Amino acid sequence: MRAARLTAIGNMVMMDVKRPVAGPGDVVVRVEACGICGSDRHMFRGEYPTALPVTQGHEFCGIVEDVGAGVTRLKPGDRITGDPNIACGHCAHCRAGRPNLCDSLTAIGVFRDGGFADYVLVPQNQAIELPGDLSPVHGAFSEPLACCLHGLDVARIAPGASVAILGGGVIGLLMVQLARLAGATTIILATRQKPRRDLALELGATHAVDAGRAAATALIAGPGGIVPGGVDVVLECAGVPETFAQSIALARRGGAIVPFGVTPKGATIAVEPYDILTRELRIEGAWLNPLTHGRAAALIASGALDLDRLVTRTVPLEDVPTILAASPAFGEIKIVAVP
Repeated sequence: MRAARLTAIGNMVMMDVKRPVAGPGDVVVRVEACGICGSDRHMFRGEYPTALPVTQGHEFCGIVEDVGAGVTRLKPGDRITGDPNIACGHCAHCRAGRPNLCDSLTAIGVFRDGGFADYVLVPQNQAIELPGDLSPVHGAFSEPLACCLHGLDVARIAPGASVAILGGGVIGLLMVQLARLAGATTIILATRQKPRRDLALELGATHAVDAGRAAATALIAGPGGIVPGGVDVVLECAGVPETFAQSIALARRGGAIVPFGVTPKGATIAVEPYDILTRELRIEGAWLNPLTHGRAAALIASGALDLDRLVTRTVPLEDVPTILAASPAFGEIKIVAVP
């Protein structure tokens, strides 16, 4: 079968590899669609830990073709989305219901072969069924949406809340829709790109601010801003140190900041502990998708989200190496590989 293999940092090669074989408790899935994630670019550049060599791709949807011994819940022909994050189930974090913090966490498409291939091997417990008539491209949104749902859980957005979302990529635009569904009445998206700001307003944002403007922070939280004094919740979805620092300035007294975007490992910012202390800010990270993948699949199947306008284009598997080697194009939101 074909697979896009990351053989070294900065080097991805299309090659023929053996099709996986379903062992006990596993299913072999024919990949129908696999989203290209910002984290894939971080791995390609060596900014995020990964195994080498490895077939990347952790946002996949496909059809079960083979089942291993002991598989009782799935059968050939079922459409599934795969939760890529595999926890041990036995460590203290797993026992406490926080599998995303598992001491032995591994992930499909990161430390074991993933969905940038014709087929992917998935443990039965990581597979979540999708409706047979669901678009596979929509199904491939399950993993990023599951992570976003965890971010919303951490943020604890209340009806009537004000929310600032920093970053207008696919995550930021999913967060706009989720904040609207959560009942937020002021939803501000900050991003440099006008097409993304325009789309955010169509998807439910009440305001869209040019993050590149020197006065962007004042426009949101200044005395004459959209929410004078700051917002209830800041969702940092850009994954750059500058927007993390901006998050602190945008939160109101007693507000919450959720660092969600993946910054390059080792990046740092300067913070003033006194400011965090005296404004009693809550800063809480939201890592991966603990126990939210099923909810994401159900939400996608419900049709409550507009996903079609988030798809910039679909591409053949052979285009993945070139896309990961390049910086995102202007206006790019989500590219989905369709083997």
